[in-house]
Parts: sequence; structure tokens; C-alpha cells
Amino acid sequence: MEGFSLKSRAIAFAMCAGAVAFILALAAASTPQAITIESAGRALIAAIICGVMCWASAERSIASTAEAIDSAIERLQGAANGDLQSGIPPQVHESVPTLARAMDGLFRQLHANLESVQRLAMFDPVTSLPNRTNFRRTAERMLAELPPGNVAVLYFIDLDRFKHVNDTMGHATGDALLGMVANRLRAVADRFAAETDARPPLIGRLAGDEFTMFFPTLRHVREAERIGRGILYALSEPFDLSDQEVSIGASIGIALRPEHGTTLHDLMRAADAAMYHAKAMGRGRAEHFTEILAAEIADRARLESDLREAVDKDQFTLVYQPQVSAAEGRIVAAEALLRWRHPDGLKMPGTFIQRAEETGLIVEIGEWVVESVAETISRWGRLGVEQRMAVNISPRQLDHASFFRKLREAMLAANAPAHLLELEITETLAMHCSSEVLEAIAQLRADGATIAIDDFGTGYSNIARLRTLPIDRIKLDRSLIEHVADSAEARTIAQAVIGLIHGLGCEAVAEGIESDDQATVLRVIGCDILQGYAVATPMEEDAFLEWARAVEPQRIAG
Repeated sequence: MEGFSLKSRAIAFAMCAGAVAFILALAAASTPQAITIESAGRALIAAIICGVMCWASAERSIASTAEAIDSAIERLQGAANGDLQSGIPPQVHESVPTLARAMDGLFRQLHANLESVQRLAMFDPVTSLPNRTNFRRTAERMLAELPPGNVAVLYFIDLDRFKHVNDTMGHATGDALLGMVANRLRAVADRFAAETDARPPLIGRLAGDEFTMFFPTLRHVREAERIGRGILYALSEPFDLSDQEVSIGASIGIALRPEHGTTLHDLMRAADAAMYHAKAMGRGRAEHFTEILAAEIADRARLESDLREAVDKDQFTLVYQPQVSAAEGRIVAAEALLRWRHPDGLKMPGTFIQRAEETGLIVEIGEWVVESVAETISRWGRLGVEQRMAVNISPRQLDHASFFRKLREAMLAANAPAHLLELEITETLAMHCSSEVLEAIAQLRADGATIAIDDFGTGYSNIARLRTLPIDRIKLDRSLIEHVADSAEARTIAQAVIGLIHGLGCEAVAEGIESDDQATVLRVIGCDILQGYAVATPMEEDAFLEWARAVEPQRIAG
């Protein structure tokens, strides 16, 4: 019966009832031997009367209800196809009021749920501002509607000290602060829109402590500067949080249409670059996008493209700089240093590592370094070279405990002894790495690897935490040893730091030694290991192995 309405089924029921009455009447009015025309006529009359009576009964008790239910089914099918605006059919209200009330309640709840989902999908729940998706869609539509010559301005706003508030006062207080920031931005927007009698600006929260404000119409370019100062002033005023005043401030990047682009993508990129420039200039500033910043963006984009090509074409290589015992002059380790064989010439890490970390390419480069170091350790082991191999770990790698798992797997796959591996992490990273990462480092150290703190003296060390870290060696930053040969104060500081390192039960390593006088002083004040151009320059693998075989320990030890 699929495909038939309830009303048609009620009519079919009445017809079937009439047919049954006809057969029964025919059987009752006829003899077993023959059915006559007279008996068939009487039976037909009875069947018609019975069918009419059944139809009348079905019409009263079934058909009207069935028609209402048919209308309700049709309305629900429309709702399933997205029509939530049409009302409940009147026949449902008349014949089945309970069903009508249930459907009405269901549609009201669906409306509420969809509005809630829409709000969650398009608006930030903390500030009630448009989120990234909503801001982008709306701003793109507004830009598309603007006449070609109209001046518009986009502000990229980053709060300066929000993380400190979040860390010290909790995320609930941080959310309350974000709500206050949003209210102040609304006030600034309303004030300038009212003053200029212009279209209200669009404000959005992109993520974290990043906000955007788009003014689609400016009478003059100078207004962009005035609005920027207004935003800075509004956000520099203290906020009342948890019965105390909190000051944060903001750094703002400004991009103009059409000067800096006509699409949202171009304006966002320009404003973002200007914001980072404002932070670099000391924060609490509003900076315009400039041609210099445009050139820097182009250079970064070109460098990123070249780096991706370098990863694909295997353009990286390692060179090795020896570390020698200050007392004996023998080689104790070699630091593996990354180089980029760029088509324009060999590039040092300082020219590309930061960009590699910004783009995430450092992860792929780091994996290549790990595999190369493991293979080199294994190869040197077969040659009888027993010096440790030291390798630096980037902040992006240190963020993931999986890096250490991959490192162990690479060492095992290459059959490289763990005791010939040394990992170097910076002082700042060592102070802030997670417990999960510390456990992974400790596990690698338990396998036999050596752990070193690099660039010691440039960060802010917690001595109590330093004592608990799984470390073996601490490398003094070159700034601590640069003047030890000609400054008594520098010698005193270096000697004190070396004493602290020994007190922690670690070896002291001096890197960046550029003269024999520096090496002599460091040897006298107790440094354990020396590294730098005064000992040897970084070398290709073959040159390093040849140098290691020919080196005279006593000459290096002085």
C-alpha cells in the first residue's frame, strides 16, 4: 500500500466492505443450486446500502483524520527538505490538535537549535564578535560592493600582554578581559562611524588575542591614522579585573584599500606584516604597511619557496666541528652543523632557520638531519671513530615528544649506538619544555645518549629546575667568553658560571673560541671542553676524518 494516502485507504476500505456485503447478501438470498437475476439484484441493493453506510462512517471517523495526517506528512517532508518557515496545515489543527501542537513545538525547537548552531559557527562565543570565517565572508562581500576608488582601511590588532594575564589569573579572567576588549572596540567603532556618518565598521576576533576591524568607507587617508590612535588609547586604559587594574595595550597593523591591495587576502597579509613590525618596534604602536615591509614579505615568500625546493631536491648537507678536551687536547665530540647548498652558494643556518621554523619546514629538515646523523654515527662506528655526534634540536621539534621516538627509531634502524649521540637544546627551551618531553629526553639518555644545554647565559634559568633536568653538559654562550682574554670582569663571570656548571655535576663547554688566548684563559679557569675556530673550522665529513687522524692532542692542549 506504499504510495497511497490514508484517505484513499479509507475509501478502499468502504468499497471492500460493500463487496463483502454483496457476496454475503447474494449467498443468503440464493439457493445452493442457482443464483438468479432477482437474487443478485437484491444482493446488490444490500451491498450498495452497506457500502454507502461504511463510506459515511469512514468519512466521518477516518477520512478527515487521514487527510489531516496526510497533510502533516507532507509538511514534515517539506521540513526535511529545509522548509522550516511554512505553518502547520489548518486541517491538522482541526482534526488532530495534539499532533499540530507537537509539530509546532518541534519546529520551534529546530529553529532555536539551528540559530544556536549558526551562532556558534559564525560568532565567537567569548566576545560575540564575528569569528574568522564570518569576518572573512562579510569583509569580502563588503569589498566586492565598494566602487574601485573608494578608500577603506583594515586594522590587525594583537594584544601585547594578554598571555601574562591568562597565565597568572586564569582562562576565565582572560575570557572576561577579551569581552571587555571587544566592548571597547565596539565603542571606538561606533564613535568614529557616528562622527563621519559612515557605514559601521566590521569587527572580528580571529583567534586568541587577535582582533580585526574593517572600515569600508573613509573620507580621507588621514582618518586611518586617527582611528588607529583611538584604538591604541582605548586598549591602553587599565581594565578592572578581579578587583585589580590590569594594563595590556596592543600592537596594530594598518592596511589601506586600494593602496595596499583590493582583496581581503592582500589587506590581511599587509596588516599582519605591519602589526609584526609594530611589535618589533617596541609594541604599543600602530604601524602602516610600507614598501619595505612589502619587500620583506616577498623575500620571505621567495625563501619559503626555495626551502621547499631544497627539501624536495635534498640540497642540505652537514659539516662537522670538533670539540676537544681542554686538558688533554683529544677529540671528544663533533657538532653536526647544517648547511644549505643553494644554487647561489652555500647558506648558513642563520639565513634560513627562522623562516623554516615559521613555516613548519623545520620539521622535515629536522627529520632529514636525524636520519643523516644516525647514518653518520653508524658509518663512523664501522670506521672505528668513537667520538660523540652533537646535534641541535629546534623549538618546533622540542614541542613534540614524537620527535624523540622517531630519533630512537632512526638510531635503531641505522644500528647506531646511542652513546655516540648528543642532543643540544637551548637554555630557554630547557626551562619551558613539557613533562612529556622531559620524560622522552630522559628515556633517550637512559639509552646512553648525552644531553647538553646550549647557549647558556642568554636566557633566564631556574637553578632549581636546572638541577632536576636530565643533562650532562652545559655550553657557555659565546657572549660569556668573548672578552675573557682582555677583561678581568669577563674572566670572573666565566669562572663563576663554570663553577656553577661543575656544581650541577655537568661538564662545561666553551663554544665560539676565536683565539688561542681565549682557549688558554678558559683552560686555566677550569673549562672542560673547547670548540671554535681557534680549534678547527667546520669541515665536510672526509676533511673532518682526515683532520681527526692527523691532529696532535698535545698541540691543542697547549
